[in-house]
Formats: sequence, structure tokens, C-alpha cells
Amino acid sequence: MELSISSMNGTKEKDKLKRTSNDDLPLCFTKERHLESIEGSRLVAHLWRMKERMKTVSVALVLCLNVGVDPPDVIKTQPCARLECWIDPLSLSPNKALEKVGSNLQTQYERWQPRARYKQSLDPTTEEVKKLCMSLRRNAKEERVLFHYNGHGVPKPTTNGEIWVFNRQYTQYIPLSIYDLQTWMGSPSIYVYDCSNAGIIVESFKQFAAQHESEYEQSVPQNHSSSPTPSQPPSFHNCIQLAACAANQVLPMNPDLPADLFTACLTTPIKVALRWFALQSTSKLVPTVTLEEIDSIPGTQSDRRTMKGELNWIFTAITDTIAWNTLPKDLFQRLFRQDLLVASLFRNFLLAERIMKACDCTPISSPQLPATHQHPMWNAWDLALDLSLAQLPSILYNKQPFKHLPFFEEQLTAFQVWLDLGEAVGSEERTPPEQLPIVLQVLLSQIHRMRALELLGRFLDLGPWAVNLALSVGIFPYVLKLLQSCALELRAPLLFIWSKILAIDNSCQSDLVRDGGHKYFLAILQDTALSSEVRTQAAFCLACIVNNFQEGKEVAMQGSLVSICLEQLNDSFPRLKQWLALCLGMLWDHYDKARWTGVRDIAHEKLYILLQDSCPEVRAAAVFALGTFINSCVERTNHANNIDHSVAMTLINTVSSDMSSLVRKELINALQWIVIPFEPSFIQVALAESTTGSLQDVNTTPSNLKRIGSRDRLRAGDDSTEKMKRVSSSSSIHSLNKEKRFQS
Repeated sequence: MELSISSMNGTKEKDKLKRTSNDDLPLCFTKERHLESIEGSRLVAHLWRMKERMKTVSVALVLCLNVGVDPPDVIKTQPCARLECWIDPLSLSPNKALEKVGSNLQTQYERWQPRARYKQSLDPTTEEVKKLCMSLRRNAKEERVLFHYNGHGVPKPTTNGEIWVFNRQYTQYIPLSIYDLQTWMGSPSIYVYDCSNAGIIVESFKQFAAQHESEYEQSVPQNHSSSPTPSQPPSFHNCIQLAACAANQVLPMNPDLPADLFTACLTTPIKVALRWFALQSTSKLVPTVTLEEIDSIPGTQSDRRTMKGELNWIFTAITDTIAWNTLPKDLFQRLFRQDLLVASLFRNFLLAERIMKACDCTPISSPQLPATHQHPMWNAWDLALDLSLAQLPSILYNKQPFKHLPFFEEQLTAFQVWLDLGEAVGSEERTPPEQLPIVLQVLLSQIHRMRALELLGRFLDLGPWAVNLALSVGIFPYVLKLLQSCALELRAPLLFIWSKILAIDNSCQSDLVRDGGHKYFLAILQDTALSSEVRTQAAFCLACIVNNFQEGKEVAMQGSLVSICLEQLNDSFPRLKQWLALCLGMLWDHYDKARWTGVRDIAHEKLYILLQDSCPEVRAAAVFALGTFINSCVERTNHANNIDHSVAMTLINTVSSDMSSLVRKELINALQWIVIPFEPSFIQVALAESTTGSLQDVNTTPSNLKRIGSRDRLRAGDDSTEKMKRVSSSSSIHSLNKEKRFQS
């Protein structure tokens, strides 16, 4: 009885085993290695680069002062403002005063654009203005010309769109139409109007611009029949206007401020800001500082170690920050990043708006800017002035050194607080940090540079949106120039920043090659005393530089990149080996010179070691490098064929059964480069196998492989034979998102 029961149990177990299907068996090798979604590179439009760079190459300074004679339609207060370019014209003879004012105005403009061509026209006639404008436009060609008009000695502009000049005997005021001025100046141009009722000129300019365009459209049919090459249509959309006040306002006459307050704000902002601040009742810390002491502040604006230089530096950072946080990004790029002189004038225009609004004047600009005179950053500017002027008596009379202001340190702390909060909550949905333009300015300071780079790296690590935001504010020229620094402590943060930039926008490779920035990464990569993580970032940057960029490959070859990478393939850090192999693969991809340099260094045999690495990404990178090693051959010789045959057989024998799908995928992509040039031989083998079932009669040794051209390949083989299809390289190793693979 017991025996029968046991036999019945055995039968049931056998029946259960028979009923077990594949679905009941445990699964192996199913653990996901890449948890993130692996996507191909997506084309993202990078708007941070200016489509066109402009430069103001010519400046016309037209001064209509008529010193000693007041215009008939202006009633001046007594006392009233008298200073023109910080000179009292009544203290000199009329002719000398006019010349001195013109000379000072040119000097003030040269502070912002020293390389421009300056021409003065003092109390001119209509013909003199016409000759001047046409001459400057002819020499400037397609570049920008600036027209500065000071009309303090002539009547106000008319509602018909006219400003005033003189006749030859200076006995009459002669009207000059803005319509004619547009014709002489052409475009692109920038106009500065320092006169009462200046807003009238801005509106008239727009009306006359539309009139020019409509007249051209009407004349096109007539000109087209008589001339096969019609002239270019007039275009004034690139013209910029800055006016001192609105159409119904007169200039301020405060005797403590200059008569040309608008011009002074545009060309000497720090001097005006200090004088205006000292006159305010809110300057609590400096009740005893006089205007004479303010005029005696030591230092220059270009020397940031002095009070005047640091104030100018802080002023640039604050006005850039106000503009970046207030203006649309495309308008900010056009006005503050396209032209050096235009950017300086618009920074100073923000100050002019703040000061002149306090004097019941509203400066006008075209394109129109939103109101910024009450922006919170002006409080930081007032504090900087307060702290600076508090030191002024001790600096002037006790010869004490200037103590640097805490402005930049405090702004970096505010930026750090934003980053700390951003790690706790989503950063992309938050308002961008307003301190970002200030962080870029801090990169010029050796004292705070290291901290600024570290914080900037943390910001860029938030994602592609942060990188694009930093590039749009103007980070690129700063970090590009820092590659010339020899400071060892800057290597790690600089490498991290450049890795993030190149991962998002690979077009920077041309800028790096042009300025020699690739040498910085080569020097770091070959310094084995540095950590493997740092050298990995350098290898990543170099891989981006040589990726599909011929000039980058050539300079990398000159820097011995092949030997530098090969020497470190035995490093214990997997990520470094991965990017060394990728860098080599991108270097000799379709570049025969790099391939034969690798042959001389037996690079392909050194890469064989990586095919058995424990890390699948390293194995895949090695397969990718060996695949591009094959495709780089230009001339098929027996020597080249033997090498490629050896590489292909090694790949097949080593990784054809690799458990990683990524490695097998790279293997398929690599083998296409041995199939494509020898397609007839592979077709011959396939046909022989299909007909006889044996490969014994087919000779496929490397010496008998024959390369064919693309036209012959179309005719090779039977019509029913399916042609080999080339696999796009974007579906191979490049399909991994570079930014995700390089997260630190």
C-alpha cells in the first residue's frame, strides 16, 4: 500500500514537470542597467549666439550750443544748469569753449569705444551735417554709425520733424528735416538727442521711416523696368534712438547738475551718480562729503582695485542684472550683447532714466524699454555708494587704503541660497536667479572667482535649461578666457562647467580651437597626477572637440592625443577608459591620418584589452573605437586589409556572444565598415552557401578581398539578393545621451 502511494506521488511529480512551460522558469540577466531612457540627440535651437555681430565704427558729434546766446523759446531759471561736458562755457571765450566742449565729449565717448572714428561738427550748417553724415556712412559700410545731437543753443524741435542748425553767418536758425537726416545716415544707426522736447524727434523718425519704405515700394515698378538691379530697400528697423525727454518736456535746470545731464549720464555715469546721490536727503552716512571731494575720488574706472574702478564694476553688474531681469531675452541680446558701445549706452540709459525721472523728465528710447527706475537692485547701488563715500574723507586726507565693498560677496551668498532652495524644490519651474549676471562679473575677480565657479557649476548641473540660461546671459566669453589661466585650483570647476556646455551645445568646439582652448584639456588629460574623475572630464571635452569637426581633429593630432589616450587605457577607473576609447573613436572617425598614427602605436591591439573589461560601457566604447578605426581607411592596400581583417575577426571572436545588448549593437555597427567595401566577396560567400551549403570552395582571405566603388555596388549580386544597409552612426554609441552619460 505504501509503495503504491509513493509510486502515485512520483507519477504526479513527473506529470507536473512535463506541464512546466518556459514561462514558469526563472529569468536570468534581466536586471536593468540603464534605468534612464536612452534617447538620441535631439536638435535644440541655441539662441544665445548672436546671429549677427555689429560694431559702431563711426561717431558724429553735432553740437549746436551758440555759446553766450540763449534760444528764443527757452526761459532759463536763475541760477540754472550751465555745465556742458563738465565745463562752464561762460568761463571761456565762445570759440574756445565750443572746441573744449567738443573735445571733452569725444573723450567721454572714447571711454566706451576707443577704436571708433570720431568727427565733430560744431555749430554746423545743413551742408556740413550732410557732408559729415554721408562721409561716415560711406566709410562705415554695413556697420553702425552714431549721431549725437546737442541742441542746447537752438530752438526746440518742431512738430514737422525738424531740428535746428545755423546759417553760415550764424544770424539765423535753419531747420534740418529728420527725413533728410535718415537719408544721409542710412542704417544701421544710433541717434542720441540731448535737447528739450526730444520725444518729438523719436515719433517723427518713425513716421519718416515708414514714408521712406512706402516711397520705395511705389518706385520699384518704375525702376525695375529701367534697371535690372534695383537698389536695396531702406530699412530702419535696426536704428536705435535715445532721447533726453518726452515730447512735452524741457530739460532740467538744477544748477547743481550739468546742463547736459542726459549726455553726462550716458558718457560719465559714475560721476553723475555720485554727485546726484550726494545731493539726496537719503545719503545718511555722508552728510559732510562735498561735491569737490566727490570730483577728487582717486583711481580710474578701468582699475578695479580703486574706489572709482570698483564702483564702475558694480554699476555694470547691477545694470546688466536689471536689464536681464526686465527685458525680453531677444531684446536683451540685441541691446546688451551685440555692440560694445550700444551696450554701454543702454546700461547708462537705465541710470539716466532713474536720475532724470527724479527731475520730472522721462527719457525715451526706441526700441522702448520697460520702466526700471524703481527696480530693487538700485537699493544695492545706493548702499554701495553710501559705503564708498563713507570712506572718502579718510582716503583723501588720511591716505588710508580703499576697503573693498561686500557687494559681490553678498550677491554670491544670495545666489547660493537660491541654489540650496532649488535642491529642495523643483528649480526649473522657479523664477531664474536674478544674480546670474552678477556671478559672471565676479568671474573677473581673483578673490571670489573660485567660489563663483563652484556655484556656477552647481547651477549648470540643474539641467540643459540652466546651461542655455547661463549662455544667454553671456557666460561663454568669460569661461573661454579663463582657459588661459594657469591656476591649478580652477581646473576642476572649469572642466565641469565646460563639460556641461559641450554636452548641451557642441558648436562651441570651433571657438575652443580658434582660441587654443583645446590645449587646456590636453594638458589636464596627460597629467596622471590628477584624479581619474578630472581626467575623464578632460577626455569628454576633447571627444566633443574632435567629434565630426575636422579642424578639431587636426589640432588634437598635433597635440598627440592618440598617444596620450593610449597610455592611460589601463587605468582602473571605468569611466575614464570609456571616454578614452570614445575620444579615440571620434578622432580617427573618417580621418585616415589619425588611423595610421594609431597603427604605428598598435592602438587597435591595445584596445583589444578593453573588449574583455568587466564594464559593458567600456566594452561598447572599445567596439565603437575599433569600428571607426576600420571606416577611416581611405586607400585599401594589402596592409590595410590585413589590419582590418584582424580587427574584425577579433571583434567577432571576442564580443559576438557578449551578454550586453549595447555591446552587440556596437558590434553590428562596427562590422558594417568591413562589409561595405568588400560587398561582392560577402555576396559571393552568401550565394555559395545558399546553393551548395558549403564554404570550402570560396576563397575569402584578406589578400583576395576586392573593394568596389559605390556604382559597382549597385550592380553587384543577383537582383533578388538583399543589399547590405548601412547603419546610421546616430543609432550607435552616439545614441546615448551625452549629458546623462556624463553626470558626475
